[in-house]
Order: sequence, then C-alpha cells, then structure tokens
Amino acid sequence: VQLQAFGGGLVQAGGSLRLSCAASGHTFSGYTVGWFRHTPGKEREFVAAIVWSGGRTNYADSVKGRFTISRDNAKNTVYLQMNSLKPEDTATYYCALAWRWDDGMDYWGKGTQVTVSS
Repeated sequence: VQLQAFGGGLVQAGGSLRLSCAASGHTFSGYTVGWFRHTPGKEREFVAAIVWSGGRTNYADSVKGRFTISRDNAKNTVYLQMNSLKPEDTATYYCALAWRWDDGMDYWGKGTQVTVSS
C-alpha cells in the first residue's frame, strides 16, 4: 500500500489548511486512518483518526475543536481540515493505516510539511 499525504504549506497563524491522504491501488475499507505529526527533536504525535467503516473519529486534545478528520468513500481519500492554526501546529504531517489500532500502524505515507507563521 502506498500512501501519500499532501496539501501542506505555509500559512499564517489563524489560517486554515486541508490535508489529503490517498492510497494507490488499495482501499481504506476495513482500516482506521490516522494522522500524525512530527517535529524534529520531539516525539511523533497522534493528531486524529477515523474508522473507515462507520466514520467514528478521535482527536488529540491539542487539536479538538480546530481540526476535523473526514473521509470521501468515492475518492478513497481522508482529509484533515485544520482551522485556527497555531505556530505549534508546525510539523510534518503523516497519514497511516491500521487494521487493528492497538497493534500499531501497518502502513505509513510520506509526510507533508505544515508551517504556521506567527
């Protein structure tokens, strides 16, 4: 499974970005799709996740109320809408798939850089 996250960029604090995660040659059906972020010198951080079947979502406390994860079945794509961005949201964002969440992520995509200027 090849995952690709895209949609990152440079935005001012308070602004918005929408990230997308697509899989080539594979459906998300049956998986949980997660977004994570990483900043050099820090541990990778969970951001949000969505269960493809049913659409149940979960968010890190740091992004609740600002970020929204969603899916488009027809496009086999997961989105992360990021609003009210803060400089501390600056990171490389990755999407990943898990068949069983508690067993860890099975597939990781290449990241996309998000930079929020103050």
